[in-house]
Amino acid sequence: MARVMTPDDARSRMPARAAGSRKGQNGKVLVVGGGAWYHGAPALASLAALRAGCDLVYTAVPPHHATAVRSLSPCLIVIPLADQKLTRGAARKLLGAVPPGIDSAAIGMGLAVAEAGALELLVSSLVDADVRLVLDAAALAAPVLPVVAGKNCVLTPHAGEYARLFGAAPPADIAERAAEVEARAREHSVAILLKGPTDVVSDGSETLLCEKHAPCMTVGGTGDVLAGVAASLLARARGALGAAAAAAHVNASAGGRLQARLGSHMIATDLLDELPAVMAPLDAPP
Repeated sequence: MARVMTPDDARSRMPARAAGSRKGQNGKVLVVGGGAWYHGAPALASLAALRAGCDLVYTAVPPHHATAVRSLSPCLIVIPLADQKLTRGAARKLLGAVPPGIDSAAIGMGLAVAEAGALELLVSSLVDADVRLVLDAAALAAPVLPVVAGKNCVLTPHAGEYARLFGAAPPADIAERAAEVEARAREHSVAILLKGPTDVVSDGSETLLCEKHAPCMTVGGTGDVLAGVAASLLARARGALGAAAAAAHVNASAGGRLQARLGSHMIATDLLDELPAVMAPLDAPP
């Protein structure tokens, strides 16, 4: 039975930060995204991951986007992909370039995939290295589902991506939608965060509803921020459902605050600046 999330649900799922920790011990995140039109998507996810509390983010983008993404923030560590689109060769070279000890990865935001099997190669290699995953946009592909089953993976589709991934659109009725998402999550042993006016989060055994009151969040880029927050939380604590649920609450709360202040005039980068105000009250004491 699905239930509506509360702030306490999110707070209980926020990973603690040790007072004596060192750089890297609060999470190292890999973000893989970007294509011909989209340099902003992986940058938004990367900056959101940092704002959400991880220590280091490595941002892998096509080579023609590397300079643009570097210029957005000195906090980003940018790794140019070997090709303009994700190929098997580019995936292998990226896996060889990424430092050891990556905790989680967010894959797919704006990503252009050139070859069948390239995405599966990247995902399976990361899974084999015990990297927790957030899959979004182009990474939401049916051949990947068996690879990530039972592997601390969060899928973050909107309704259209959900239909493409599972072959049928989610029901409009929220109770039916929640039951559908729960069944799919249980079938594939993943956590699903189905985005919408009310987000549905389920791992197949527990299902939570995150109600939004922010129609301004239809603006492009808010899903990229959500993916980055989820990857950051997943890097700091195992548990795909907890990371997905807390990320949904944080993203929705930041959007609600911006809706109250800016009305329908929010852009996705506004969410980045709002994350600390939303997350600080939820932080576990060190």
